[in-house]
Amino acid sequence: MKKLILAFTLSVAALLSATAFAAGPSIPLDKANNDLSDKESLKNGFKTYLNYCLGCHQLQYQRYNRTFSDLGIDEADGIANYMYTGEKAGDHITNNMSKKDAASWFGSTPPDLTLEARLRSPDWIYTYLRSFYIDESRPFGVNNTVFKDVGMPHVLQGLQGISIKDEDGKLSPAMGGSLTAEEYDVVVRDLTNFLEYVGEPNKLERKAIGYWVLVFLFFFFILTYFLKKEFWKDVH
Repeated sequence: MKKLILAFTLSVAALLSATAFAAGPSIPLDKANNDLSDKESLKNGFKTYLNYCLGCHQLQYQRYNRTFSDLGIDEADGIANYMYTGEKAGDHITNNMSKKDAASWFGSTPPDLTLEARLRSPDWIYTYLRSFYIDESRPFGVNNTVFKDVGMPHVLQGLQGISIKDEDGKLSPAMGGSLTAEEYDVVVRDLTNFLEYVGEPNKLERKAIGYWVLVFLFFFFILTYFLKKEFWKDVH
C-alpha cells in the first residue's frame, strides 16, 4: 500500500513539474476584462483580426456565416464588408499562405487562432499584444516580454507605436503610433474579446444553462432527501 501511495505521489509530482515546465516562466498578466455580450466590441475585434491577423493566422474551425449570425451581422452585409477575397459565407476563415512558405519566412508556421484564447487565456493575448519592444537582434526588429524571441512582427505597430525596454526590464510608453495608449488598449481588448468568442462561441449559452442545471440539482437534492426519509422512516 505504501509503495502504491508513493508511486501515485511521484506520478502527480512529475505531471505537475512537466506542466509547469511546458507553461514557461510565470509572467504577470494584465486583465483583459472582456465582455462576450458586447456585440460592437466583437464586431470591432473581428474587423481588426481580418485586417491585421488573417494574412498569417487562420481560424480554420470557424465559419464566416456562424460568426455573422452570432455577432448580429446581416449575411449580405457580412459578405460585402467582412469577406475580401470571394469566399462563400459557409467557408471557414482561412488564408492562402502555405505552411512551407510560412515556415521559411517566420521560422515556423503561424498558429491557427481558433483555440488560442482557450490555450493561452484572454489575459495572455491582451498582455502579449501590448508588450512588444525594440530589439534589433531579432529578424523583425522587435521582441516581446510575454513571448521571448517571438518570430512574429509587431503587426499593430502602426497603431500602437513601439516601446523601448530599459535595463530593469520595464517598457517605456509606446511612441510613433496613430492611436493613444487608451485607444490602442480598446483595439486590443476588442480583438481579444473576439478571439475568446471564437474559442467557444456558445460560452454564454453554456454558462446560462449551467446556472439552471445547478438550480435543478439543488431542488432535486431536496426532493431526494425527503424521499429517502420517507423510505427509511420505518427502518429507524
